[in-house]
Amino acid sequence: MITSDEHSQLISLSRDCDVISVPYGEKETLKEGTEVQIMQALGGSYTVYTAEGMFRINGINADAIGKEVEKPPTLPDNITDDQFEEKIWDQMKTVFDPEIPINVVDLGLIYDCRLNKSDNDYFIIEIDMTLTAPGCGMADVLVADIKERIEMMPRVASVKVELVLDPPWSMEMMSEVARLEAGLI
Repeated sequence: MITSDEHSQLISLSRDCDVISVPYGEKETLKEGTEVQIMQALGGSYTVYTAEGMFRINGINADAIGKEVEKPPTLPDNITDDQFEEKIWDQMKTVFDPEIPINVVDLGLIYDCRLNKSDNDYFIIEIDMTLTAPGCGMADVLVADIKERIEMMPRVASVKVELVLDPPWSMEMMSEVARLEAGLI
């Protein structure tokens, strides 16, 4: 979480930094010395404003804005399959829409998550998700974020995220927490 001081503070990038434009989802590079203002710091990524527009900085590039790079999660040796599935859902809750400060699970974008155990006790994860709008420019970014967040976990063999648009997303799919955060209740 960022403080109000950090929110208003201009930060000069300490190095060239790969970013994704919001809401278009296009890969770009901001040059060393570019001044950014952090607008959102959730789930290990940062949404920043610059004179050129709004961008998302992935957590692996956090050092460019003076933040600590996030470490992968650890799991206890004796974790059960049910507990492992719970950890997968927890990881998905660390993925936030770059424009809305609500995670993809509470936003109601995750329709299904299936875990299949492989022969070597690793898991193959299959996820069905949707978008708040079919033409969302950040679709590939959200899919990649979910894959990246889950693939960083121990015992994950592979992750497949499929976009499904039926049924279409509606605000009723949001959790009560998300509706409260969005000011809908």
